[in-house]
Amino acid sequence: MPVKRYKPTSAGRRRSSVDTFSDLTKTKPEKSLLVAKKQRAGRSSQGKITVRHRGGGSRRHVRVLDSRRDKFDVPATVLALEYDPNRGARLMLLMYADGEKRYSLAPHGIKVGTVILSSRKKGEIVEGSRLPLDVIPIGMPVHDVELQPMQGGRLIRAAGASAQLMAVEGPYATLKLRSGEIRLLPKECMATIGQVSNPDYRLIRWGKAGRMRHRGIRPTVRGKAMNPVDHPHGGGEGRNPIGLKRPKTPTGKPALGVKTRRKHPSDIFILRRRNARA
Repeated sequence: MPVKRYKPTSAGRRRSSVDTFSDLTKTKPEKSLLVAKKQRAGRSSQGKITVRHRGGGSRRHVRVLDSRRDKFDVPATVLALEYDPNRGARLMLLMYADGEKRYSLAPHGIKVGTVILSSRKKGEIVEGSRLPLDVIPIGMPVHDVELQPMQGGRLIRAAGASAQLMAVEGPYATLKLRSGEIRLLPKECMATIGQVSNPDYRLIRWGKAGRMRHRGIRPTVRGKAMNPVDHPHGGGEGRNPIGLKRPKTPTGKPALGVKTRRKHPSDIFILRRRNARA
C-alpha cells in the first residue's frame, strides 16, 4: 500500500499523508457479512467511561470476521481484497468450494484468485493458509495466532504484524512476537502463514485534528490545565508544575510508568518479557 503525500497547500496538509487504497479490488462490502456498529464512546456495559478521549467519528459497519477458519480441508479462493474501517489491515473475501463466503485477515502480498486451505493436518505452505504450529516450518512468519486450540485468532492481528516460529518441543511451540516477547503456546494452536497486510499503515501521518475526530478520537487536555475539582493536577497560579509526588489519573490513581498489567494464568508461558534487556 503506497502512502500519498499532498503538496503543502494548507497547514493541515503540510505534514499529512493518506492511504492510496491502490491494493483494493472491491469497493463495496459483502452485505450478508455486515453488522451495524453501536457507538459506545469508550463506555462499558455499565455506562461508565473506561477509555477516555473516545466519541463521535464516522458511522461504521462491522465486517463479520472469521477468526477460527474452521472449514478444514475445504479449498477457499480469494475473491477480493477489501477495506475495513475498524482496523488498519485489509480483509480478504473467501469463497469456499461449497459456495459459502467469509471474511478473514489478508496476509501481505496475497493475490485475488489464490487458493488457500485451512487444515489441522499437514498442508501446502503458502501465504494465507492456516495450519497448526507443529506442522509449520521453523522460522516461518505467522499471524492471527490462537492462545488456546480452536479459540480463534488472538495474537498478531495488527497491520504489518508478524511473529516468528522459533521451535516446537514437547507439547509447546515457541513464538517470538514483534515486541520482543518470547512465549510458549500449545502446538495445536492454529496460525496463518505470512505477515498481516498493509504494513505501510504505520507511516500515515494524520496531519490535523479533524481527521482524528473522524476516527472517533476526541481531544486530550492536560490535567495541570484544569481546575482542582476536575483533576488532581489542577489549580495553582500561572504555569505551575504538577505539585504532587507522582503523576495521577483523573480518578487519583498513579499513572505514567506504573505497571497496570494484571497477573494472568498464561504468564507462566512467557519465557522473555518484551521489556527485558538482551
